[in-house]
Amino acid sequence: MKNNNEEYVPKHANNYNTNYHLYDNIQNNEQMVKRKKKRRIKNWVWNVLIVFFLSMTIGLFVLLWFWHKDNVDTFKVSDDISKDTEIIELEDDENTELIGSSNEEETSDYWYYIKFSLYDVDIQKLKEKNVDTVGWINVNNTNINYPYVQYRDNDYYLNHSFDKSYNEAGWVFMDYRNRSDLNNKNTILYAHSRLDKTMFGSLSKVLKKEWYTNKDNHIIRISTEKDNTLWQIFSVYKIKEESYYITTDFVSDSSYMDFLNTIKSRSIYNFNTNLTSEDRILTLSTCYSDSERTVVHAKLIKRSSK
Repeated sequence: MKNNNEEYVPKHANNYNTNYHLYDNIQNNEQMVKRKKKRRIKNWVWNVLIVFFLSMTIGLFVLLWFWHKDNVDTFKVSDDISKDTEIIELEDDENTELIGSSNEEETSDYWYYIKFSLYDVDIQKLKEKNVDTVGWINVNNTNINYPYVQYRDNDYYLNHSFDKSYNEAGWVFMDYRNRSDLNNKNTILYAHSRLDKTMFGSLSKVLKKEWYTNKDNHIIRISTEKDNTLWQIFSVYKIKEESYYITTDFVSDSSYMDFLNTIKSRSIYNFNTNLTSEDRILTLSTCYSDSERTVVHAKLIKRSSK
């Protein structure tokens, strides 16, 4: 017989309490598992991000190191060339030929530039360092004062220096389609636009107003084994990558004149230059950006045989 003072607890109530605590434990366990899972995912994401950024940082340092090494190596090669190369300024003599003078008006800037001296460089001596040497180029008021080379393709000197060592800075080279005697209608020279202003890295100066306003900047000098030449700049611009301006062969004089008129009209400045189908032109091309090119065109105005 039950004591009246005892609280009566039905059997199903005990079962309920037991089941409730069991359910609560299950819920807590599930929540704990979920929290651990979230922490694992979060930790995994952070680990991936850390590895990614570490890899990027290491990769960047490696690229910077190689870039710096290429610059140092290029400077050494250039310095070695400069020490062993004499550039002689030549006055006009009986060998000097004025190109296209009969087509020039008295008011043309041609007569101003024709008075500039030629440069003479011993190309044969440079060939002892590199048999691919074709000539020497100097562009006024830029860092461009180098021997240039020519190979059987337009790829090799994109990543080889003058001494033929592998170097992403490359070197100044002539289009493989051109004749080394500069007798094509359009002779093309290429080089990388380096951030340290080596190779054609300083060519972008021609796009600046202060460069244009100094008339003495508008000439290019080239010395080859057989000739010393002077070129008058008539067009400078930047353009999306294309192949039109590096055309070397033309089916007729009229197609060549169309070409000349097109590249002249692209210029961001007016150089007051007359062009005819008899003109020989020089084209310098380098990268302005990944998809754009800096381009300079000049016409031959004076030549002297060696």
